[in-house]
Amino acid sequence: MKQCYFAVDLGATSGRTILGTFTPTGLEMEEVNRFPNRLIQTGGHFYWDIYELYRNIVEGLKLAAAREDTEITSIGIDTWGVDFVCVGSDGAFLRQPYAYRDPHTEGAPEAYFARVPREKVYELAGIRVLDFGRVVQLATLRRDIAGGLAGAEKLLFIPDALSYMLTGEMVTEYTIATTAQLVNAATRKLEPQLLKSLGLSEKHFGRFVYPGEQVGVLTAEVQQMTGLGAVPVIAVAGHDTASAVAAVPAQNRNFAYLSSGTWSLMGVETDAPVINAETEALNFTNEGGVEGTIRLLKNICGMWLLERCRIHWPEVPYPQLIEEASASEAFRSLINPDDACFANPADMEQAIVSYCQEHTHPAPATPGQLVRCIFESLALRYRQVLDNLRSLSPRPIDTLHVIGGGSRNEMLNQWTANAVGIPVVAGPSEATGIGNIMIQALAAGAAKDITSMRQLISRSIPLKSYQPEGAEEWDAAYLHFKQVTK
Repeated sequence: MKQCYFAVDLGATSGRTILGTFTPTGLEMEEVNRFPNRLIQTGGHFYWDIYELYRNIVEGLKLAAAREDTEITSIGIDTWGVDFVCVGSDGAFLRQPYAYRDPHTEGAPEAYFARVPREKVYELAGIRVLDFGRVVQLATLRRDIAGGLAGAEKLLFIPDALSYMLTGEMVTEYTIATTAQLVNAATRKLEPQLLKSLGLSEKHFGRFVYPGEQVGVLTAEVQQMTGLGAVPVIAVAGHDTASAVAAVPAQNRNFAYLSSGTWSLMGVETDAPVINAETEALNFTNEGGVEGTIRLLKNICGMWLLERCRIHWPEVPYPQLIEEASASEAFRSLINPDDACFANPADMEQAIVSYCQEHTHPAPATPGQLVRCIFESLALRYRQVLDNLRSLSPRPIDTLHVIGGGSRNEMLNQWTANAVGIPVVAGPSEATGIGNIMIQALAAGAAKDITSMRQLISRSIPLKSYQPEGAEEWDAAYLHFKQVTK
């Protein structure tokens, strides 16, 4: 009987369940089921369908249980950050959770920081300010008496809510909680001052746990539905980026990582939070990592730009777009990927054209030019953020590890190496699922520590390295990028 770990990995556009097992040659992974994660738009709001996500997880467990040669050791869930579910006194969810791109928090940070100084929030939590940050969401919901918050007995982050549906146990996992600006970066606990500013206390949250702790076991109801026994559910690094960073196949600690997907997240691992005037001015964040580490990072708008553009080109195959981009003029059109106009426009293609027109340089006119504009702009933005990280990191940065789905993008990887001027190591593309499985293995006593697991991944997962090219050309483009995106 093969002992497997069951990983649930949910992103902002899709989800999947994975079976992972360790063999003498390394880690083997197999996708069980994959499903879309669609936003529900109604009544002027955007919601996640938490029940549909749960249904698909249960379907994955059924499929895994039907395998005669497989025994599930444990289950772990990771998701995107920030969002949460309100739970009533009867234990039921009060409504579907708002999605972080919902417009109800637009302009809300200013209202909250009029009551609680921005500097104080950053001093305590070390988390960058976002319109959709949880502090802002909660303050807005309380102001509007909306979203079920008034009747909520508990608040559960998305991975914790799904673990609750499987086990009946309510927890608050550390890494996902840090995305909310509610955890004290130094103490690694919920911060009473921030909770009080929102009319909350620790009683509104489940038992506080760290990666590797057990949440509970499958309820009798789930056991009956799936055909499984009392399988443990482990609190992995519930924030998908934390799970992904755990799987960086680094040989030492002198590296930066780029988790490349719908969002790009670039950062370094530190042993303590880095909170000072410079990190606050640059809007860097200190999120919780595994084994006591802090992920000092910056959010960058990633493949969201291309995903939204491709809605308008359904008939154009991806390889054709890459070919057209390669043939297009270099550095003709550049944008700041993090400009607010790209957050959730009705028409991303038009938003990019308008940005270029407003900044008085040529607008892309073809799909190939748009793709080249997006990729070159992302690569140059990565250089800008990495330059900042070099001044903040306690260690030198010799290598950039690109992980996640974007690590398969050979054009962007090469252009990133050209832009940042250091080697780029791409892979694993399934970093989040691997990190999820790694933490389950550590919890089961099947692995020693994250360092040894990273070495195992480096040996067993195909990786590709990219060396910098065209330094003079990219240096000139970087100066131009800084000028046009100022």
